[in-house]
Amino acid sequence: MLTIADIAKKAGVAKSTVSRYLNNGSISEDTKKKIEQIMNDTGYSPNAFAQSLKAKKTNIIGTIVPRLDSYATSRTLIGIDEQLREQNFQMLVSNTSQNLEREIDNIYTLAKQKVAGIILLATQITDEHLEAFTQVEVPVLLVGQQHEKVYSLIHNDFEAAYHLGKYVLSKGHRKIAYLGVSQQDIAVGINRKEGFQKAVSEISCDVQYYEAGFNISSSLEIVPTIIDEFNPSIIVCATDNLAIGAMKAAYSKGMDVPKDISVTGFGGYEVTEMMHPGVTTVKFFYKEAGVIAAKKVLRLIRGDDTERLTLSNFELIERESVDKK
Repeated sequence: MLTIADIAKKAGVAKSTVSRYLNNGSISEDTKKKIEQIMNDTGYSPNAFAQSLKAKKTNIIGTIVPRLDSYATSRTLIGIDEQLREQNFQMLVSNTSQNLEREIDNIYTLAKQKVAGIILLATQITDEHLEAFTQVEVPVLLVGQQHEKVYSLIHNDFEAAYHLGKYVLSKGHRKIAYLGVSQQDIAVGINRKEGFQKAVSEISCDVQYYEAGFNISSSLEIVPTIIDEFNPSIIVCATDNLAIGAMKAAYSKGMDVPKDISVTGFGGYEVTEMMHPGVTTVKFFYKEAGVIAAKKVLRLIRGDDTERLTLSNFELIERESVDKK
């Protein structure tokens, strides 16, 4: 593997000259062309992370995610990565496993590694987060959550849930179970629930609210109780994972979806289209949101004007898991 020393020897210059070239320092045009030609001929590719430890400015964007086993996270990361690569930036991913203390530590750690900016796929914003954003002096973009003091890109959870609620009502459902998540997650736990509540408040119906975790197993655990105690005509789930669990739980009780009970999801995961019946869901365009996030953080780095809050698009996908009442 070639090193800076090898390139310097071939070019007949000092290692410091090659280093200045890599970090956009001041060297003559002739020397620049010579080094560039040698790199092209040899296929030399500098270690971007090693460069960042020496450079005042880097081409690395730190991206902090709460979990890696998430469809929404993976699709968002794909969009971020593809857009950054187009702009000759690289993505450095840090996973927190939904540990807030680790999330805040990662903000400081990435700043010490001299990343040009940070994209945080947040679940909640605490005072400790805000303190970290101030201390690191690195442009920070929130994705999935918003705060008035921080540049943010959010999915339009409230309006999307309101739209889904109106759809459920249009199908004649009046005995409805809503299966949500912890309100510590503002977007999924609060905004989606409040959007749905607004829709069902506009017409007389019986709605019961329940809470589960984010995984399929938590839905599998609680849904049988919901069916036994409330017997709703439909279960509206705050995520597609919860919807998948709800359908499996209904099948385990010998029920047919949607004949005996209807189910809706939220997110638009690809698996919901492959299932039978297909899951009616609100689709968020996570990859496209990742592209927007990358463009937005680069604008912040360059000091260009950008909106404090950006909303991504959504679409209601009607499939076979909802029946008319």
